[in-house]
Amino acid sequence: MSIQSTSGIDDSGPIDHPSRSDGFVRGASELIGGPLGDHAVALDRPAGREGRFWTAARIVLALVCLTLALHWVQKSPCQDGAWQNNVQYTRMCYSDVLALYYAEGLNEGKVPYVDHPVEYPVLTGYFMGALGLPVHAFGVDHPGINQGQWFYNLNALVLGALAVATVAVILNLRRRRPWDAAMFALAPALVLTATVNWDLLAVGLAAFGLLAWARRRPATAGVLLGLAGAAKLWPLFLFGPILVLGLRAGRLRAALTAAGTGLVAVVAVNLPIAIPYRDNWNRFFDLSTTRDIDWGTLWYIGRYLDGKINPSKPGELGPFEWLSAHISTLNWVSYLLFGLACAGVAALAFFARRRPRLAQLAFLVVAAFLIFSKVWSQQFVLWLLPLAVLARPRWGAFLAWQVAEVCYFVAFYGELLGSATGKPVFPEGVFVLAASLRLITVAVLCGFVIRDILHPDRDAVRTTYADDPDGGVLDGVEDAPWYHRLRRRPADDSGSAEPAVV
Repeated sequence: MSIQSTSGIDDSGPIDHPSRSDGFVRGASELIGGPLGDHAVALDRPAGREGRFWTAARIVLALVCLTLALHWVQKSPCQDGAWQNNVQYTRMCYSDVLALYYAEGLNEGKVPYVDHPVEYPVLTGYFMGALGLPVHAFGVDHPGINQGQWFYNLNALVLGALAVATVAVILNLRRRRPWDAAMFALAPALVLTATVNWDLLAVGLAAFGLLAWARRRPATAGVLLGLAGAAKLWPLFLFGPILVLGLRAGRLRAALTAAGTGLVAVVAVNLPIAIPYRDNWNRFFDLSTTRDIDWGTLWYIGRYLDGKINPSKPGELGPFEWLSAHISTLNWVSYLLFGLACAGVAALAFFARRRPRLAQLAFLVVAAFLIFSKVWSQQFVLWLLPLAVLARPRWGAFLAWQVAEVCYFVAFYGELLGSATGKPVFPEGVFVLAASLRLITVAVLCGFVIRDILHPDRDAVRTTYADDPDGGVLDGVEDAPWYHRLRRRPADDSGSAEPAVV
């Protein structure tokens, strides 16, 4: 029987070592002498008692700092804003952070939403203004500085701190599996996309929201997830798994508390802008509704295949080509498919013999949103990174996905450069192939997570923890009595329910 701390997170037991428990890492370790030996007693001490400075957690934190430093170097050719000869594409260093400092009028001292419509949810706009307006004011008094570069570097510093904080949260949630956090810390996608946009703001807030839930503080979790959803929409989807699991476990009150406080947080952040500056606030929703099919999405791939596999006759359109010409219908098709996927995840949560872990369902929901969305920007990979680590900390499929993301990143910049110069860098089929590989590897990860849910003995986290270290009030509790009655064996005439499965 596991020993839980009062925080709700199981901290007891020895540290998991991937060279022993992960088949991919065990095989790769043969290149450097094989898995960790049985006599490495010092490394098998319980979490927090390693007795040396370079603990696993500190190593992982150092690694994410190194990754972020590499990212800063990778983006450095674009930091001065002098994007001559398409350097932002040839060096693959483009960043919305720098471009929108000028496009959103921050360089002129315009207040987001008040003086200028912003294409992002309000907390992202607040964040832009909180960093951009002081830079502009300082630049007025010091005209010799490059305001755009200062703004980018200030954002890189804050967003980098949020990335480090996200790793710290993963380490806190996985004290007995600290090397899981290295998957996030060393992710190639983090090197390439950390400051392409402000997505790490939502990632960091959502990570703290999950930590608060794991610490059995549903109200705090709701506020943090609500704030994350006010920065980017996707964290609001996490309330679905919380509610479904809370219903199955008979902990609906805590789940409703989280959802309720999350709703209050979203409303409280939006109202000061939505009421007096309705049109500027509504820019995000207008753009989301009217935006065409974006590069690299399922719909983009389908439209390309329409033209290759079944070329249309004059006046005729293939199904994806037709949807591309009827965006309002595409919106509803996308919403319907995402809704069906969410219903499938809910059914999986109710009908799985053992109650799934929160991170597993959260990953599936966010992945489904990306798969069926008409927009899948390069930096959206950051949404899935922490959820993938918490849902399925296995290196093999994770690295395959990351390789696919790197291939897509390179192909995407080739597409951008070709569009800017009018001279294709790669054949269009290369870009579509890279986009397809990204979509397929995410779908494969979803398949592995579903398999782990249906066969909990394959779940890496449950080989270390008794139940769900992210579950908070759900961790270690039996399913609700109504659920046992629902799952009662038909042949059981005695009226007894199935044994509790937690």
